[in-house]
Amino acid sequence: MFGLTGKQAVVTGGGSGIGRAVALLLAKQGARVTVADINRDQAGAVAEEIIRGGGLADAGKADVSDQQEVKALFAGLGRLDILVNSAGVSHIGTADTTGEADFDRLYNVNVKGVYNCLHAGIPLMKKQGGGVILNMCSIAATIGIPDRFAYSMTKGAVYSMTLSVARDYLKDKVRCNCISPARVHTPFVDGFLQKNYPGREQEMFDKLSRTQPIGRMAEPEEIAALVLYLVSDEAAFITGCDYPIDGGFTKLNN
Repeated sequence: MFGLTGKQAVVTGGGSGIGRAVALLLAKQGARVTVADINRDQAGAVAEEIIRGGGLADAGKADVSDQQEVKALFAGLGRLDILVNSAGVSHIGTADTTGEADFDRLYNVNVKGVYNCLHAGIPLMKKQGGGVILNMCSIAATIGIPDRFAYSMTKGAVYSMTLSVARDYLKDKVRCNCISPARVHTPFVDGFLQKNYPGREQEMFDKLSRTQPIGRMAEPEEIAALVLYLVSDEAAFITGCDYPIDGGFTKLNN
């Protein structure tokens, strides 16, 4: 089950965190993975890790907010079976404390970046008779998270784009779903704690972990496992869905 041999995948944000875990797992299951990241060195390191493990991979520099750069990346593929839109940035702030520059930055990466990849990737899928898209959403798209105004806005857009793409390309056999993690232990979390809580990193890490009823943050590999299922042929009857993966956060926090 969940074999991807012969399939071409693109994973944006594949140089670190969730994207890296997704790229490694898809390659392990047989896909040829294009690891796309704004940091070419990180993308190259992940691609090399895949190749050393016997998998197939390429690295590509991709600032997803730059449509021409995205188009150039996709133009070199030939075909596209799986697109995982994992690239994203976060921000702490409310409506009145979020500056215009930060708002625009989050929009350009998290919203326009997903659009750019859809715009470039869907024609390849239509031409070959189908494909599957997985967008990285968040629980912040559907519930109120304190101090995440701009981030929540962008993930609400990702959720809506997922539904639109799923509806618009039914006849083209293009499936589109999204998943909504709660907190995931990635390098971003460690960097955030070091910057904002120097000397109290472990204390705050434990506090944030306890906000999930299950008592801990998710690991990137756990997110990747759900991605694998949804992009595999075993999920061929699933489109237009959002899957929370949140340790009980959205339903059990009361």
